[in-house]
Amino acid sequence: MAEVSATMVKELREKTGAGMMDCKKALNETGGDFVKAEEWLRKKGIAKAGSKEGRVAAEGVIGTYVHGGRIGVIVEVNCETDFVARNTDFQDLVKDVAMQVAAASPKYVRREEVPADLLEKEKEIQRALLKQQGKPEAMWDKILVGKVEKYFEQVCLVDQLWVKDDKKKVGEMVTERAAKIGEKVSIRRFVRYEVGEGIEKKKDDLAAEVAKTLGQA
Repeated sequence: MAEVSATMVKELREKTGAGMMDCKKALNETGGDFVKAEEWLRKKGIAKAGSKEGRVAAEGVIGTYVHGGRIGVIVEVNCETDFVARNTDFQDLVKDVAMQVAAASPKYVRREEVPADLLEKEKEIQRALLKQQGKPEAMWDKILVGKVEKYFEQVCLVDQLWVKDDKKKVGEMVTERAAKIGEKVSIRRFVRYEVGEGIEKKKDDLAAEVAKTLGQA
């Protein structure tokens, strides 16, 4: 019987999408035979699609972050297995996402969630500004592409620059962490609260304060 190594478990996991413990058990049960191990997983109903895109991330963690008693965030970040959900690397990722929401105050997780009418309104505003600036109308559409991209970077969490490293976006940071963790990772939703939000008063820039604090961490 072939000795089951961590590399073998990883390779089977990447191929089947099954959890680490299931892959290890499958290899042990089949004497280290990859083909039989995959068949074993399929018979047990454990094997999933071979790529991360086809996998289902239904486990995960509800994370929280409170800054100075003034800003509070709740986020849900999903992964594939409960085993990974308890992993320190994954939980650190969830905390970083919550801190990002506190600091940068996004409105949506990803650009697909931005309502079409809201996006069109933003484009109308930008067109009016371009007209005021005297830009040739023939160039508006080309300029708008960049303006819309900037808008997404402001309101969409995964498109924002990461407050701890502004050379990469939040989505890139999550992808890098997911590769290290070895499972599909997805930010599902978040809620952000700020003391006095919606009440007419002089607004201090709490988000900037949080961003500055995290940038120095």
